[in-house]
Amino acid sequence: MAELQATGNSIEPARDEPAQQTLPASFDAAADAAPAPVPTLLLVDDEPGVISSLKRLLRPLKYEVLSANSGAEALTLLESARVDVIISDMRMPNMDGAEFLSRSRSMAPDAIRILLTGYSEVDAVVRAVNEGHVYHYLHKPWDDQDLLLTIQRALEQLALQRKTERLAALLQEQNEKLSSFNMELEREVDARTEEIRQTVMFLEGAQQDLKSNFLTMVKVCANMVEMRCGLPGHSARIGETARQLGAALGLSDYACNELLMAGLLHGIGKLFLPDALLKTPIAKLQPQEAKLYQLHPLHGQMALTPVSQLSGVQAMIRHQYERYDGRGTPDGLLGGLIPLGARVLALARDAEDLRIGVIAPQKMNDAQIISTVRAQSGIRYDPAIAEKYIELLMKHAELTPEGVPDRVDASHLKEGMKLADDLRTSRGTLLMTKGKVLSAEQVTQIRRYEIHEGEPFVILVERAAEVRKAEVA
Repeated sequence: MAELQATGNSIEPARDEPAQQTLPASFDAAADAAPAPVPTLLLVDDEPGVISSLKRLLRPLKYEVLSANSGAEALTLLESARVDVIISDMRMPNMDGAEFLSRSRSMAPDAIRILLTGYSEVDAVVRAVNEGHVYHYLHKPWDDQDLLLTIQRALEQLALQRKTERLAALLQEQNEKLSSFNMELEREVDARTEEIRQTVMFLEGAQQDLKSNFLTMVKVCANMVEMRCGLPGHSARIGETARQLGAALGLSDYACNELLMAGLLHGIGKLFLPDALLKTPIAKLQPQEAKLYQLHPLHGQMALTPVSQLSGVQAMIRHQYERYDGRGTPDGLLGGLIPLGARVLALARDAEDLRIGVIAPQKMNDAQIISTVRAQSGIRYDPAIAEKYIELLMKHAELTPEGVPDRVDASHLKEGMKLADDLRTSRGTLLMTKGKVLSAEQVTQIRRYEIHEGEPFVILVERAAEVRKAEVA
């Protein structure tokens, strides 16, 4: 549940102040150009005398006033009328104010809700606030000036919200009309769409293979993104961190495998983005560039839509930039409404990005990452997931895996050895996947690749059974 703060009788979710963004004066003028419609108020109370008193109070003002004597009647009105402010009594027969205001949200999502209550039961007020998103509540009998001022402020807030929406729409329209960018964008779209189409073809073919082959194809697609972004092994590390974090949270093997694939494919939508955008730290992006960058999860979801096996992964990728406090993108989901996998993926992605300098120009060490995650717990990240990640990271240096792999040179590779990790070139290009049992031909091939690269590979193989037995003895 979001933390609540009270000012007078006003109860609103506590939140950080939004960053100020300066827009051209022409945008402001255009947003104000539309004539303001007459505000519509809906009064809901089972006592006709209360309705009459409210109407009499509001009569001198230029408001259109609707009224209903029950929650059911009010819901019927909302089916055909657009309402700006809803003023509802709490205690009504059949359907109380909390239930009515909660149900009204789906019919009038942007309406401001004010609650009238004749008794001071805190639980009832809190329920109304949480279920009906109440902007303000007043006790009966109310103070006329207090009520009028509350309505005025509610309408001002609603007007500001709608102005912001108009500004956003106008800004998008203006950007779409930039002719110098439009032709280049169309060429980019065609090229990136073809890249995504080819990637989808790879994934569709992988559906008919075994799970190991399917995961190999996912890694190939991740490798394409890594090569494009110049970040070798980046997606693989995010996927492995997400998988380990899921296991620590007690998730099933299937869910952990989905987290691994979500990490591998989290950036597949970046194939749609211009090269210059991918080379700039997120903190240095201009507002319009940041907006374009944040579209990549939607492109990624679109690219993976034909692959039914990845339906859960698609949701994680789409919602990876949601925030726990509800101020994220693309849907502004709050807390537990964000898919669990997306919450895990977001933390795993940010931790890796902080480590290598993708978010900010400065790279962070473990201590700095822990401090950052702790500071953003409950804001960007699920507190339970953040706590578990910090616990894992703090213990990382002390952990001793039961089966520590051997690192061998290419010259010491032998037929029958099994890779304990993905084999990559020094530039990060994927050659062979974890679990591969090497044939004599593949051993020779690896040695040739290493000579061609001019640098030794990091090759990890599983220890032989007799070595493990000797260590135990």
